[in-house]
Amino acid sequence: MASDRRSASLPHRSVRRTVIPVAGPAFLVLLVCLSASTQGPPPLVRDDLTVADRERVLAITQGPTDFSKIEPFETLSGGAATFTGKADAKAFGHLSTNVPFEDRQNFVLGGALFGKLWVSAPSSTQASDGLGPLFNARSCESCHIKAGRGRPQEDDGSSLSLFARLARPAETRVEQQAITDHLALNLPDPVYGRQLQAMAVPGLPVEGKLTIGYTERAVTLADGEVISLRVPTYGVTGLSQGALDAATTLSPRMAPQLIGLGLIEAIHETDILARADPDDRDGDGISGRAALVRDHQTGQTVLGRFGWKAQNPTVHQQNAEAFANDIGISTPALPNSHGDCTPRQADCLAAPDGVQPRLGTTEAPDPVLDLVTFYARHLAVPARRNSGRRTVLQGKQVFYQTGCTTCHTPKFVTRRDTSDPSLSFQLIWPYTDLLLHDMGPELADGQSVGVATGLEWRTPPLWGIGLTKHVNGNGFYLHDGRARSLTEAILWHGGEATRAKTTFTNLTKEDREALISFLESL
Repeated sequence: MASDRRSASLPHRSVRRTVIPVAGPAFLVLLVCLSASTQGPPPLVRDDLTVADRERVLAITQGPTDFSKIEPFETLSGGAATFTGKADAKAFGHLSTNVPFEDRQNFVLGGALFGKLWVSAPSSTQASDGLGPLFNARSCESCHIKAGRGRPQEDDGSSLSLFARLARPAETRVEQQAITDHLALNLPDPVYGRQLQAMAVPGLPVEGKLTIGYTERAVTLADGEVISLRVPTYGVTGLSQGALDAATTLSPRMAPQLIGLGLIEAIHETDILARADPDDRDGDGISGRAALVRDHQTGQTVLGRFGWKAQNPTVHQQNAEAFANDIGISTPALPNSHGDCTPRQADCLAAPDGVQPRLGTTEAPDPVLDLVTFYARHLAVPARRNSGRRTVLQGKQVFYQTGCTTCHTPKFVTRRDTSDPSLSFQLIWPYTDLLLHDMGPELADGQSVGVATGLEWRTPPLWGIGLTKHVNGNGFYLHDGRARSLTEAILWHGGEATRAKTTFTNLTKEDREALISFLESL
């Protein structure tokens, strides 16, 4: 494990842990341990580690016992891949530090394709046409601004990085079986498909526009301080082909930041499943569930990790979905050149595509998707700032004491057997368990995505959250950007996080400010 710039070694300590069975969604998983239980089936342990490695991993991933100082290697949030340069507006756009020199060209090429503006077909720029015909953005970077978060709707009603997912529940036995078998996540609107497309190529009307209205709601904390939350109301206007289906749900989503995706992909599934407790057997009120999804490349049912509802298992699949649904560009992974057009959108299906037979059978032929995926996998996580300050350490202790780490798991050690050595055996600090949690009715979108219900969201990683304002010029948080500060984001927590939120509201002002200082250091 690359724990600093000079050495891959970890402290060798003898650690023994009682085996704790945890019910996963599809099979029994057990916390990684050094000795097998004498009763029941043998424990499932990480198959990439030796016994000695397991001992080292258990030792280094224990929680802190002394909050008066930082933990070993805590400032290197992404292990040896961490970017340690200036934390400015470009902080999310750097290559992971430990990527070999010979691979850096792929990162540069992938970054150029990430920022590439696609145009409608036919065009003289034949390597860049095929946009849409219906789309939400012309490039990846239009939504993931500087590889960071998107922005909610502006005052003029425009937004490239907040879009509306459309979905309806299964209506037939065949449709339900497809969802049960993980062949479908949900069903699209019969006319408008999987997303409300706010832009279109010339000559084609846009599908419609997402509308947002806000009302203010006051929350009074225990010490009398009043925080105002803005409560969104969503709708659609200007629908080009009539109303949405009566069963269609509307889920606004803001583009998330992209740092550290390859490291998240490299976390061993056993370490994630070991934290799942769907039946809340330990009685702590937290019942995280694993998102099981279909890997389109292998055809296997695997663990979902990416997207607001953990609907995609790999960075490659997440990118392919974005090309198809956000930009309307076909790739070998998703070769539909008309993107999100449905059978009822004849004009959309009749529009020309950008497939150039001399280049390949899709609008973005190989190696476009692979290069963009390499770029996304190796966007470095910036180093922590001010992690040793007294206030930040105080805030870290409050973060633990309020129960935030129950879902925002601080650290993991990535797989040793990854195909990419730069992602292998790294001590990382993403602050997520990558599980689905019921966040309560106030954050619910009412839209089921695979096994995720309309109340559930994946725990988002917190690394880099303190740089959001520097990178994106705004401090809007949560899946739809409704929270204008980290304090507001915490106060929106409900469901399984109600206890932690209540504890936060009862903190002293000093402790609340310390907690925010800790989050801003991540």
